[in-house]
Amino acid sequence: MIENLDPPQAWDLLKQNSDAVLVDVRTKVEHSFVGHPPGAIHIPWKEAPSWQVNPLFVAEVKKAIPEKNVPVLLLCRSGQRSLDAAKSLEEAGYKLLINIIDGFEGPLDNNKHRGNIGGWRFYGLPWEQS
Repeated sequence: MIENLDPPQAWDLLKQNSDAVLVDVRTKVEHSFVGHPPGAIHIPWKEAPSWQVNPLFVAEVKKAIPEKNVPVLLLCRSGQRSLDAAKSLEEAGYKLLINIIDGFEGPLDNNKHRGNIGGWRFYGLPWEQS
């Protein structure tokens, strides 16, 4: 089963459970230039310019996180790619999957801007740029 947590709940889980792992599934550009939570493992679910699902995603996660019973939190821009990635990991046997709803940048507001009504940065949680 995949659990959905908002960014503050996800941050609390990461602070309380040293076994929990955060996987940033965004593109290299998003991860590096938009920013990312410190300590996040970067494994893109899709990558520009083709935007096809990364055929090595599950294998790369298995290499980085061989234990399938630890909490794996997944983060993207808005919560959709991370949910798709979580579903693929569920099929691969991972048991404790958490999708971070609203992702790093949050949903679009009425002006089609992100970061104003939700997301990791909106809540003032730790982040850095590469």
